[in-house]
Amino acid sequence: MGTLIPARTLKGFRDYLPQMMIPRERIMEIARRVYRSYGFVPIDTPALEYLEILAGKGSEETDKQLYRFQDHGGRWVALRFDLTVPAARFTAQHLNELGTPFKRYHIAPVWRGENTQRGRYREFVQCDFDTIGTHSLTSDIETTLVIHDLLRAIGFREFTIRINNRRVLNGLLERLGLSDRAVLILRALDKWGKIGSEGVKRELEEVAGLTAEQAAEVLRLTEIHGDMDEVLSRAERLVQGSAVGEEGVAELREVVRGAVAGGVARECLIVDLAIARGLDYYTGTIYETFLAALPGIGSVCSGGRYDNLAALFTTQPLPGVGASLGLDRLLAAMEELGMLEAVSTTAPVFIVFFDHQHRDDYLRLAAQLRTAGLAVELYPEPKKLAQQLKYADRRGHRVAILIGEDEFRKGVCQVKDLKAGTQSEVPLDPQCSALIEHLQRLLG
Repeated sequence: MGTLIPARTLKGFRDYLPQMMIPRERIMEIARRVYRSYGFVPIDTPALEYLEILAGKGSEETDKQLYRFQDHGGRWVALRFDLTVPAARFTAQHLNELGTPFKRYHIAPVWRGENTQRGRYREFVQCDFDTIGTHSLTSDIETTLVIHDLLRAIGFREFTIRINNRRVLNGLLERLGLSDRAVLILRALDKWGKIGSEGVKRELEEVAGLTAEQAAEVLRLTEIHGDMDEVLSRAERLVQGSAVGEEGVAELREVVRGAVAGGVARECLIVDLAIARGLDYYTGTIYETFLAALPGIGSVCSGGRYDNLAALFTTQPLPGVGASLGLDRLLAAMEELGMLEAVSTTAPVFIVFFDHQHRDDYLRLAAQLRTAGLAVELYPEPKKLAQQLKYADRRGHRVAILIGEDEFRKGVCQVKDLKAGTQSEVPLDPQCSALIEHLQRLLG
């Protein structure tokens, strides 16, 4: 036999064991349900795109992080770094079949060759939803509502959706005569949560080339906090004289008002003029969502309006707005907060295998329970009871069904609640109706 190959994963990548994959899939199912409730439809696109589709669309940083290579035909290709740029290409390419507005969701992996951090890997799944083909602020408002409903459906009650508008930032820069350095300034501001006010000030001066006075003026915007109406009024004064900036403040007011009308509690909304979003394609409303119990993990759902992205692929205007749930970052937060149940099974019901002569009876029982909508696992061989129950307990099965020779003779079964440690005897009629009813009650 040759030398064994070490079993290991690439740096920055990870395997997902069942106890992590089960909640991952559950959150993806919740996301699909919420997105569909608003009329978003699923799409999929290839993991690989032509390099020219992806390069230069996110930021200087995402360009550096692209996994790019030449394929066997000599074409330069790259792994997608997000799902928004492929969505713009997809919509432009299939516009005649899709029509507008087009509301899509896409749940799939993306790749970025970045330094790993808590809850962040080089391959991660995004759960995107977007409305493409309308300038209407109703879609910006609806994006806020979807983020709100999504976080609540996953199980969070205390979180904040922080919103801003790129036009507010651009208006201030226009008033200060700094529009030509907008991209560098916005990238510096996007690092505010990581490097703080002093770090951003240093980057504004050293990288964007601002004077100390200009940097201080820009930072004044990020330091406006408090009641939403007060923040908006102060922002209005700061951008006064800039049509773009004033329009941005007006749009923020409208989005806030619409979101509250749509059911978002005011305490869940914060107008945060410090958020900038690092991707260059955003043009209007931008969103970042933070968990009250764990703000340090960063935004778990981010996005914004991008009105010019598809212009690279079609002459028809295709403005868009949407957001993306950071699945792996959210799961890291839930794990840290003790919100994930230690379960390694998808079947709450476990049938103990006592006697090989009754194998077909066990198989028949399992089939009847599955027909009734219950997920059931039958142990594959007649090992000792203690060994089988240990297996069931370790994997997180909720109930175990025990039917030995005595039970078959009496026409009953023992149902053990593995969580509570209690046991009940239930009649075993031909249709299993009493057992099904008992299990449904136990499992809620």
